[in-house]
Amino acid sequence: MRGSHIFAPACFIALIASTSGIAAASSPTVSFASLLDEMIDRDALARLPRPAYTCRQASSYERLSVSPDDPAGWMANHDWSHFIRSEQIDGQTHWVMLDAEGPGCIVRIWSGGPKPKGKMRFYLDGSEKPVIEMQTDELLGGDGLVGPPLSAVRARGLNLYLPIPYAKHCKITYDGPNVWQTKNNADRIWYNINYRTYAPGTRIESYGPAVFEAARQKVDKLQKTLLKPAAVLAKDTKQLPTVEETLGPGETMRQSLDGAGAIRRLSVQVAAEDLAAATRSVVLSISFDGRQTVWCPVGDFFGSGVGVHPYEGWWRTVADDGTMTCRWVMPYRESCTIALENLGKEDVELTLCVGHSPRTWDDRSMYFHAAWRQQYPIPTIPRTDFNYVEIKGQGVLAGDTLAVFNPVRNWWGEGDEKIYVDGERFPSHFGTGLEDYYGYAWGNPTIFSAPFHAQPTAGRGQQGHVTNTRTRGLDAIPFDKSLKLDIEVWHWARTDVGYAAATYWYARPGATCNLRPAPDQARVFGTAPPKPQRIKGALEGEALNILEKTGGVTETQDIARYRWSGDKQLWWRDAKPGDKLVLTMPVEKAGKYVLKANLTKAVDYGIVRFSVDGKPLGEPMDLFNNGVVTTGEIALGNVELTAGEHRLALEITGSNPKAEPRHMVGLDYVRLEPVR
Repeated sequence: MRGSHIFAPACFIALIASTSGIAAASSPTVSFASLLDEMIDRDALARLPRPAYTCRQASSYERLSVSPDDPAGWMANHDWSHFIRSEQIDGQTHWVMLDAEGPGCIVRIWSGGPKPKGKMRFYLDGSEKPVIEMQTDELLGGDGLVGPPLSAVRARGLNLYLPIPYAKHCKITYDGPNVWQTKNNADRIWYNINYRTYAPGTRIESYGPAVFEAARQKVDKLQKTLLKPAAVLAKDTKQLPTVEETLGPGETMRQSLDGAGAIRRLSVQVAAEDLAAATRSVVLSISFDGRQTVWCPVGDFFGSGVGVHPYEGWWRTVADDGTMTCRWVMPYRESCTIALENLGKEDVELTLCVGHSPRTWDDRSMYFHAAWRQQYPIPTIPRTDFNYVEIKGQGVLAGDTLAVFNPVRNWWGEGDEKIYVDGERFPSHFGTGLEDYYGYAWGNPTIFSAPFHAQPTAGRGQQGHVTNTRTRGLDAIPFDKSLKLDIEVWHWARTDVGYAAATYWYARPGATCNLRPAPDQARVFGTAPPKPQRIKGALEGEALNILEKTGGVTETQDIARYRWSGDKQLWWRDAKPGDKLVLTMPVEKAGKYVLKANLTKAVDYGIVRFSVDGKPLGEPMDLFNNGVVTTGEIALGNVELTAGEHRLALEITGSNPKAEPRHMVGLDYVRLEPVR
């Protein structure tokens, strides 16, 4: 279904001040329709934007984060339900998420958390009535205005990429309950809102229902176009002869172009015995007009990370056959040289295919840049900011890829992005978590791809190699003097991780960055994740057959941080006092044993009593603890058992008065130790 709009006044002419020095009076009017066109105009990103704009972000980041001089506050992680202020409207509290002077445009909204309980409202140009009023999950990720791909849920993240332009002012509110008042975690909401602010005098046609209806066919066509990115290519694009070579260690292949022009499509296919290693140790470098601006391992450049992981986006595609393609327009005045170098120890078969076209260079043209940085290992404690890149000059940030090596099955991506533009002391983009920045939520390991963001690979339980990538269009970030992009290394476990970040941007001639080619690092791509610890002789709780269950839900919980045997436990939750869970306990040899066990304790765990073959074993055990810990191996009691299968029963007898009454039980393992 499509939700309804609420009418707002017609468009206004913006007259507010802006930091940009570029006059806007001669620039064309920015409209909803023109923004839709810009979203799929690949040439637009390769030129300084006109009319000029800045791009900033409003988010629910933890407000204790004020300065890196206070590490605890700077790395604070309560990044939900922080708003600008509250307002009373018709006796109801509305929370202000964004309050921005225009002229401007909303270009991306992301939200995460439990199912939102409130509506979002958009007030444009000082109107007292919202132009959009809609249940949050219908608007973001649902089909309230548009469906996928512009509005879609990606691995539990709610995303909206539909532009909302405004002439003078934009205020966005949320009317759901605030967790800081209700103390109910189900009321938490995380949000990121990216918005443009244009130069003074820029003419803006404000968004409204009539504007949307007039452009509906354009919206529908755009939706289809974004899902077929390879079909959009300049008509004058010519294909260079395909080059196929086998490169030995240390060898390089090159392809050059002369005369003013632009690369419009670049494809690389890699074949090697160790394909994962080859995608990191084969490096793409590109020089424009005699100056190298691209140096990046091919897997990271194309957003695949370590290995070949198929996905499709607007700017890049990794096909099922391993062909990796980018469609960034890369202009040059006189010449261009593309090189692939094998820094590895084995032969690699490479195929290079380049599409190019003539193009005139002018005072708005920019060179394409890509730089790469890897650090391994990075201790997760103390928490630190990891720098992707720091750029000096004038240009536009176009996207990035983060390839992570995570040795344990614990969530690694709580860290917030911090983007500083033109020397800002406090970042104008301060995020709420790395997965939020990349458009998903809750550390969800689901593989997904969309036009502007993707998770092409995620290890089991987020362990091993994980790749997140994001490209920018309407949410590109212009800078006049400098840009710095950091992301917090914020992991739930004390361990060492590896981060490899590829950053893509356009810049005018003379721009520099703090990164240099790092061939030694390109030969490093992490190792195999360590195997989980296993207790010798343990009968794993998750492996025991369930004979009977009178209530509650059982499942296998797979988390490494609690050091369960095999990193798993049998998780029984939401039962009631008197409910029983009966398991099969195999015994290989008859004899007398001490039955030992390792269980979990937490704030919502209950009191449980064990029995074997109907005979109670020991006293009821209180599993309440203010924080998740294990009991350590404890003796439940002595039993005399015959060879064969026996009935191990767990009964909920109640809960600690301090506990949240969910009566959970977590059984890591039981172990039969012979009595000597």
